[in-house]
Amino acid sequence: MSNMIPNPEEYFRQLVPVRDALLAALEEEAEREGIPIVGPVVGELLFILARATQARRILELGTATGYSGIYLARACEAFEGQVVTLERDAEMARRAQTNFEKAGLEHRVEVLVGNAFEEMTKTRGPFDFAFLDIDKESYAGALSHCERLLKPGGLLVADNVAFQGADEFNRAVSAHPRWRAVHLLCLLPQHSPEKDGLCLAVRV
Repeated sequence: MSNMIPNPEEYFRQLVPVRDALLAALEEEAEREGIPIVGPVVGELLFILARATQARRILELGTATGYSGIYLARACEAFEGQVVTLERDAEMARRAQTNFEKAGLEHRVEVLVGNAFEEMTKTRGPFDFAFLDIDKESYAGALSHCERLLKPGGLLVADNVAFQGADEFNRAVSAHPRWRAVHLLCLLPQHSPEKDGLCLAVRV
């Protein structure tokens, strides 16, 4: 058996994906203002998963400044797709809209402002892909909406599932007969926080 890489955390910190100037600026802004963003590793993972699943309709819960939404919109651009992203904070949604315009993606992203549950009730599916990144205590309540809105075979990705507030969601998605889920505890450089959990679940 081959030996493990010495100091694997430092090694994998060297392999953080390259970002363009806009994403780098959003990372600096997030650091300066204390805005939680997924960072480049999860951002690239979202791009890869959305592109690999050929997602044409993507639902994002929690827009913030649009950092993760840019990755998702760029992923579905190859399929003439669209991202519908929900944000309760009107000022944050305005900033995200500006960033989508800077990225040349305004035609790919629809930003909805309001309570996530209320907006999801009014939203029609099916979606191919959903990204969950709102208040962790709200994850469990969002699960039934995601079940309704995601097509069979659709992929749900949930961030921050190592937070205590996500415990009810973690147990619910693991036990639910309409989901096949896996939870991963990860080292995620430049994520908030750096060591956190991700959940990937397929609607079956």
